[in-house]
Amino acid sequence: MSPDAAEEENIMKASLKIMGQTLIIAPVGDLDHHTVSDLRERIDKEARLKNVRNILFDFSKVEFMDSSGIGLIIGRYKLTGASGGITAVCHMKDSLRRIFEISGLKKIIQTYKDVGEALAQIQSQ
Repeated sequence: MSPDAAEEENIMKASLKIMGQTLIIAPVGDLDHHTVSDLRERIDKEARLKNVRNILFDFSKVEFMDSSGIGLIIGRYKLTGASGGITAVCHMKDSLRRIFEISGLKKIIQTYKDVGEALAQIQSQ
């Protein structure tokens, strides 16, 4: 495998979409130390360019998250908090919900059933 091919494997597939002042991130696969760096850069760049206030992670296609994923979420929480915004997550699988509970993220990050419910709550605040 060429170095370029190995590098491509570590790029996280994710869609980023803006709705109002909310950036919705829908990662695909694992949020781990191999993929988080690229995603963090994409999110931060998009948030700066589009003047985003809130960030919503849609975890419907995420299978696994390690401490790097936790760090990604905490960093975006700090980013949105600095502007009076909100960081939230939706579509949590049981395995991710457990990580949220153990890590303490559940105490600071709002969780919702789906994107529609999350947007309705976020945009009303």
